[in-house]
Order: sequence, then C-alpha cells, then structure tokens
Amino acid sequence: MTLLENVKLGLLAVAIVMGAAASSDAQGRPPMRKHTADEAEPLRLVQANKDAGRNRVTITTRGNKRVITSNGIPVHEVGRFPNGGNPNRIKAQAHSFTIPLSPQKTSRTSQGSLGTFGVGVNGVPFDPGAAEFWQGNPRSGWQYEALGGAVPLGLDANYAHVQPTGAYHYHGLPVGLMQQLGWTRRTESPLIGYAADGFPIYAITATMKGRVTQMTSSYRLKPGKRTGNGPAGRHDGAFVQDYRYVAGAGSLDACNGAFVKTADYPRGTYAYFLTDTFPVIPRCHTGTPDSSFQKRRP
Repeated sequence: MTLLENVKLGLLAVAIVMGAAASSDAQGRPPMRKHTADEAEPLRLVQANKDAGRNRVTITTRGNKRVITSNGIPVHEVGRFPNGGNPNRIKAQAHSFTIPLSPQKTSRTSQGSLGTFGVGVNGVPFDPGAAEFWQGNPRSGWQYEALGGAVPLGLDANYAHVQPTGAYHYHGLPVGLMQQLGWTRRTESPLIGYAADGFPIYAITATMKGRVTQMTSSYRLKPGKRTGNGPAGRHDGAFVQDYRYVAGAGSLDACNGAFVKTADYPRGTYAYFLTDTFPVIPRCHTGTPDSSFQKRRP
C-alpha cells in the first residue's frame, strides 16, 4: 500500500469518527429520532411468549421507608427483543427504589416527566413517557404518546419494551402482571405497585360504596385540529398534547387518582389507578417523588 493510500485511509477513518461524534451529544448518547408522523395508528403489539429470565425482587421496610430492589426481570412472558420497533435486548438491572411508608399529598402536583412514575410489585418500572418528539425536538412542545401508534416502539403484549440500558419497562397496562395477580373486572384490583411518592397503584377497579366500580380517566381528546407550527391534523391521540384534563369527566383526578378503601388500606388511602384510556399510567404525582426514581440516561 502506498503512502498516499495510507493517508487516504487515515482521513477516511477520521471522517467516520467525526461523523459519529456529530451524530451524538456531548455524553455520547445517540441523537433524537426525527419524526414527522402526525396521525395516531392502531398498535401492533409483539406477542408475549418469551421467557425473560429469573425474577429477583424484594420489598422491605427500613425505618419509615419502603425499599424495593429488583433485577427488573418480570415473571410473566415477554415479547421478542430486539424487534422491528425496538433494537434493545432485555438485561438484568440493579433497580433500587425508596418510598415513604406514610406518603403525604402536597399542594402542587409533580409532573411524571421528572422521573419514572412508579414500580410494579414485580420490580418492573412504570415509565409512561416516550422519548420521542415531533421532528426530534423536545422543545417543540409535542411529545409522541407511547400508546398512540404514530411512532412504532416495538411494544409487546404487556405494553412494554426495553430501554437502551436493557431495562424492561411498562408504557401501559401490565397485562401479564395483572393476570398473575388474579385481576378481573368483577373484583377489586389487587395491589399492582407503588408510585414514586409512596402512594399505591391499582388497576381499573375499586370498591366504592360497597360495589366494585370501574375507575375512569377524566382526560379527553381536545376538539378540532392542532394549531401553530407543530404537527398538522386533528387531536387524535398521536401526541400527549392531544389530550386535556376535564374535571369530573371521569371518576379520577388529574393524576389518575382517588381516595379509596382497599384490602391493603382498610382505613383508606389516596391511590393511583391504571386506566383503559389515556393516560393509562398516570403522568403526575400528588406527593413528592423520591429521587431514587429519577431517570438516569445512558
């Protein structure tokens, strides 16, 4: 090989490295994907028929705190990962979450985007927000709804997929977990998990005034078309911002919560509910989220 050919190869290698650096941020993370889709689409869920491995989870108390540690591997079957919508493979994690045993509501709500919303009793996190934005710009004010179908995310039949770190997490109803816990629409929901502020999480049903009741979201699609410099089209659920809270439209508050009495809390407690419709997993907290739920990007 001639000296000139060596120089050309060296310049090519530099160009490749510089190109790779230009396509990532200062921490070496990949850039946001630039999407222009503006219509909701039916979800195409990946069949959950794979064994993810051995589940490890412990829930203990330490003073006035509840401590949840897990490897993030569910007992229930999962979809095939990687898949066409998700390039990541499930890996055991070292999750450790701490929450108060006696949570307190605050005068202001905390938005769920500040961190992971909560964790299931199986040690798998609830993380409803998708890191996907209109034209790849978080400042656009338009975040794609993970369950809106406009951007394929490779969700499995548990409405879950995998982060680049290998962390399996739920974006919607944790179907496999609910089945394992014996959940049905005819009975009061078993305890599904805990939110980052310490309040319990249940799914869809609760006992109200002596009868099993369907707990319903108070969010509704905004009427008409989107305006401004963002995506075109009608408010159809492709984006989180297509929805608005309408007080009294359902039985739950803006954080998808209500005061209930349950087998776990016979004296009553504020609790969050997973619902059939948006937001499905709540998007805000009424208490103070523990810092252990803060997202740590790779």
